[in-house]
Amino acid sequence: MEYLLIIVSAIFVNNIVLSQFLGICPFLGVSNKLSTAVGMSGAVCFVITLATLVTYLLQVYVLAPLNIEFLQTIAFILVIAALVQMVEIVLKKVSPSLYSALGIFLPLITTNCAVLGVALIVVTKEFSFGGSEPHMLNLVESLVYALSTAVGYGLAMVLFAGIRETLSLNSVPKAFKGVPIALISAGIMAMAFMGFSGIVK
Repeated sequence: MEYLLIIVSAIFVNNIVLSQFLGICPFLGVSNKLSTAVGMSGAVCFVITLATLVTYLLQVYVLAPLNIEFLQTIAFILVIAALVQMVEIVLKKVSPSLYSALGIFLPLITTNCAVLGVALIVVTKEFSFGGSEPHMLNLVESLVYALSTAVGYGLAMVLFAGIRETLSLNSVPKAFKGVPIALISAGIMAMAFMGFSGIVK
């Protein structure tokens, strides 16, 4: 039951993009086409989950025992940068078309605050699910939370890309074309996701 609460909370209630406003840059920049949005979502999903695993182990077994938590942010950024470089190399070999479509936004995952944000949330926040006492997530819970957050990010990205593709086929007033209508759509999506608040604390 606890895992279900984590999943629902991460995907719908506290959506990383629409509720916490992390990862807005690629959310707006790579959502022009559905195919590109799906590729970016997959890359971010992989990086968030793997980065959370590595940074959690780094925090618990290296930084905390040596009392060097002040190096947390720098260490986490280095881990994320290395993982993104790995994803970039794999994508270049496996899917050159997706690699070129993602363009500058693939290296930007390194500085995507959603990836670093999830890693920091897992090791610094205390969670309370189902009325239990607040506790730091264990490794399995951390991975479930990271994967669910990444799925929530992907869901928001794909839905937004679908909306933008539909809007491009419709007649939009000149003053609202491009970024203005995209921001209005994102705002309406955020309000729609607010409807899930209250399901999980």
